[in-house]
Amino acid sequence: MTLTAQAPVDLHLDTTNSTSPGPKGHRGLVATFVLAVIALFWISPLALLVITAVRPLSDFIGNGPLSWPADFTWKNFSDAWGIGNFATTYRNSLILAVIKVPLGVLFSAMLGFALAKLRMKFRRTVMFSVFLGLTIPIYITIVPVFIMMRSAGMTDSIFGLIGPYLAFGIPFEVLVLQSFFRQIPDEIIEAAKVDGAGDWRVFFTMILPLSVPALVTVAILDAVATWNEFLFALILLNSDAHKTIPVGLLNFQGQFANNNTGLAAGILIAVVPILIAYTLLQRWIVGGLTAGSLKG
Repeated sequence: MTLTAQAPVDLHLDTTNSTSPGPKGHRGLVATFVLAVIALFWISPLALLVITAVRPLSDFIGNGPLSWPADFTWKNFSDAWGIGNFATTYRNSLILAVIKVPLGVLFSAMLGFALAKLRMKFRRTVMFSVFLGLTIPIYITIVPVFIMMRSAGMTDSIFGLIGPYLAFGIPFEVLVLQSFFRQIPDEIIEAAKVDGAGDWRVFFTMILPLSVPALVTVAILDAVATWNEFLFALILLNSDAHKTIPVGLLNFQGQFANNNTGLAAGILIAVVPILIAYTLLQRWIVGGLTAGSLKG
């Protein structure tokens, strides 16, 4: 019997602790801590708003806004609903948003499609003119807009706000949508045209279904801007029957005192639809905004 020599077995064990965080682990912990601090700092105004809304006004005045409430109450919300006239302002803001947002998205989508995919004369001039609207401050247009609306008999009417809102909302929406439309391959449009489809059919049957993330994004952002717009509504609306939610919140400020707890409750009532929309459609908003920056 022949015995063969075997190579020695290395029984050296690695005593290094594989579970230690290491440099990368420490950097991750630091980044997590920094992000947590930023998140707490970012959400602190909302937390303060909620705490103010559920405390009595006497407690707010006596102990200060940064103190923990000695007592809690839900009466501020019922009082705020009546003081802010939310039954009327909610209706007016909702009507305005339902009419203006779809019109703005549709017009912006058509213009963005034309600028991104159609061969048209003076395309660069039109694009420059549209994007120039992003640089015009809303404050310098108050007097001209008011004069035009008064001449047209459209003051003190929620429908009179649609024109100015469209004028200031379309440039940004066109910027987002035309960036998204540029990603759609030209071959798809050319194949549809070979089959006999015109520009309108291509737009409604192909472009819009492919652009749902971007359309939802601009619709939500436009709805938020319309819901929160204050300056034009303050200038053009006079009667309580036509006021929108931001203007109705002025009812909480008196000549000698402010109802701070009622105002906080009113703000929460006003922003509930926006918070719900952001929560449900967050992934659409983020996806629509980042899609235009990626090259397809």
